[in-house]
Amino acid sequence: MLRAQYATRGPRPADVIEAVEFTPAPLVEGQALLQVLAAPINPSDVLTLTGEYGMLPPLPAIGGNEGVGKVVELGPNTTGPAVGTTVLLPVGVGTWATHVVADAKKLVPLPGNADPVQLSMLTVNPPTAFLMLRDFVTLAPGDWVIQNGANSAVGGYLNQLAKLKGYRTVSVVRRESAIASVEAADVVIVDGPDLHKRVAAATGKAKIRLGIDCVAGAATDRLASCLAEGGTLVNYGRMSGEVCHVSPGSFVFKDLTLRGFWLVLWFRKATPQEQTAVFGEIAQLVATGKLSARVQATFDVREIKAAVALAASGERAGKVVIVPKV
Repeated sequence: MLRAQYATRGPRPADVIEAVEFTPAPLVEGQALLQVLAAPINPSDVLTLTGEYGMLPPLPAIGGNEGVGKVVELGPNTTGPAVGTTVLLPVGVGTWATHVVADAKKLVPLPGNADPVQLSMLTVNPPTAFLMLRDFVTLAPGDWVIQNGANSAVGGYLNQLAKLKGYRTVSVVRRESAIASVEAADVVIVDGPDLHKRVAAATGKAKIRLGIDCVAGAATDRLASCLAEGGTLVNYGRMSGEVCHVSPGSFVFKDLTLRGFWLVLWFRKATPQEQTAVFGEIAQLVATGKLSARVQATFDVREIKAAVALAASGERAGKVVIVPKV
C-alpha cells in the first residue's frame, strides 16, 4: 500500500511530497478499509502544499481532500456500506493513496456503474459552482452570468449547470490558447482592459447581475465593470496571487456587492439534510453524464511528484487525477 505524504511545505509543491509505503493498523469497530479508485488534485491541494491555503493540516500529512473508493473490509461489529460498494471518501482523509481507513458512518454510497474518475471530483468543484449559482442572486431562465477563470474545473461545472438551468454565460479566460478548452458557454472572451465593452457587444448590452471571480487582482474590477446596477460579484479564489481590486465607482455609482465564497464554511453551516440534497442532485447529474470535467491526465500514486507538478502548472486543459494501480 502506498500514500503520498509530506512533512514540510514550500514554494515548489512537487518537491515536498513523495509516495511512501505503509501498513494500516487493524480495523476497529466503526472503521472501514477502502481501496481508492480515483482522487483529483485541486488548486486548494497545491496551495496546501505551499502553505498558502486558508486551512492547513498538521504535519506530517497525506495529500488529497476528495475522491471515490470501494469498500474492501469492515471493522468488527461495524455497520456501513457493504464490501464492494463504491463510496464517496470523507473530506480530508488523505485520498492520494492506494487505500485509506475511514469512519464507516461517513461513507456515502455512489452509483457503481458511473465513471469513478468523474465521481472522484464530486466533493469540491461541483458544489462550489452549484452553490455560487444558487445562493447569491435569484436567477431565471435567460438571465446572464459572467465568470473568469472559465477554463478551470469550477468554471466548466458552472457553465454546464447554468445551461441545465437555462441561464446564459459569458466565460472570460486569460489567454487565447484557453478558449478551445471552454465548453457549454454562450460567449467566450479573453480578458483585457476593454472587457466591459466587448461583453456588452456580445450580449446585446444584457443586464448581468451575477459575476464569479477566481482570479482576483485587477480582474475583479474588470468583471465588476460588466455587471448591472445592483449586481453581485462573488470571489472564490486568487489565481493572480493578488488581492481583489474594485474601483470605488463600482460600489458608489453601480451599488455593487462583493461577496466571498469558501466551501469549507458552507460545510460548517449546512445541515446534514441540506448537504444530502445538494450532493444527491449533483451525484445524479454526474452519474447520468450530464455533468463532467475535462481530465488532462491520470497518474499512479508512485508518480505523485509529476502529477503535482502538472497540476500546479498554468497550461493545463483539464484536471489531474490520481488513479492508483493496485
